[in-house]
Amino acid sequence: MTVPGPSYDVVCVGESMVTFLPSRPGRLADVPAFTRAVGGAESNVACALAAAGHRVRWVGRVGADGFGDHLLDTIAAYGVDTGAVRRDPHRPTGVYFRTDADRSTDAHEVVYYRAGSAASAMSPETVPYATVADTRILHLTGITAALSADCRSLLDELTAPRPGRPLLSFDVNHRPALWRDGEAPRVLRDLADRADLVFVGADEAARLWDTPDPEAVRALLPDPRVLVVKSGEGPAVAFERPADGSADTVTTVPAPRVDVVASVGAGDGFAAGFLSALLRGLPMNDRLRHGHLAAAAALTVPGDLAAPPRRARADRLAGLDDDAWGRLHLGPGWTSAGAEADEEVRTR
Repeated sequence: MTVPGPSYDVVCVGESMVTFLPSRPGRLADVPAFTRAVGGAESNVACALAAAGHRVRWVGRVGADGFGDHLLDTIAAYGVDTGAVRRDPHRPTGVYFRTDADRSTDAHEVVYYRAGSAASAMSPETVPYATVADTRILHLTGITAALSADCRSLLDELTAPRPGRPLLSFDVNHRPALWRDGEAPRVLRDLADRADLVFVGADEAARLWDTPDPEAVRALLPDPRVLVVKSGEGPAVAFERPADGSADTVTTVPAPRVDVVASVGAGDGFAAGFLSALLRGLPMNDRLRHGHLAAAAALTVPGDLAAPPRRARADRLAGLDDDAWGRLHLGPGWTSAGAEADEEVRTR
């Protein structure tokens, strides 16, 4: 008798919000109109993975309001299962506004209206473990832990060691504005060290633990089987501990050059690309390259969500030799359907 496998490839748990993107550059006070979109680290990953052909569920809470309707309709349209999302009649769906300046500059503004949101009421009671466990990979981020004490308890519950736990993927995703109690360095380190696979940016590690160097980050987080340290436009470094417990295998892959439209969503794209390649059993070098490619898809569109490149095209690019990969240059439109790769990818 054949024993059925998990129902999902990936389950993502966390808050999704309605995002308002500016109609033109400038301060929020000066922007006259905004375009409505969807944003949220975990739902971004879920949508990108579903668009890439994986079986994905997103679990969260939204308000019983029109914004909640929009979120569910939009996320489901990507092919994501939203059947476990709960509607809260007493709390609103979170929203946020942002400028189109780069997130790393002083000119960038983000204003969140998420305090007391429906998602902040997530807890071990409102998100039962059974709703997230039927999967190959469970993906979480540190954003959820910052939303409320109940959300932090949920993350503690979901990262606790237990028999048969899915592979646990954790993106540190440090958002300083969400942390008010000074607990971020300890909480995020503890959660990361309980995961099997961890993504963290070198800039985040520097802010949190004063450890921007990848090797120092690995020394700080010794327990995850795989640790990926990203460096923005620089290389991504993966530390993978073999099953026999011997010394890490270290893989370093540079990022391609990208004509950036907006920097939001790149980390979520990287996680989705990496997880997709992991689900397909690809080697570490290819996982990192697929992460970079999915990040580039997000970087070359104005919103948080981007359609991933077609699998055949991504596989072709990920399979380039080192010299060709080093010359890769991606710009807006490079993932558009029907376009020939040599019309979208410039190598110099």
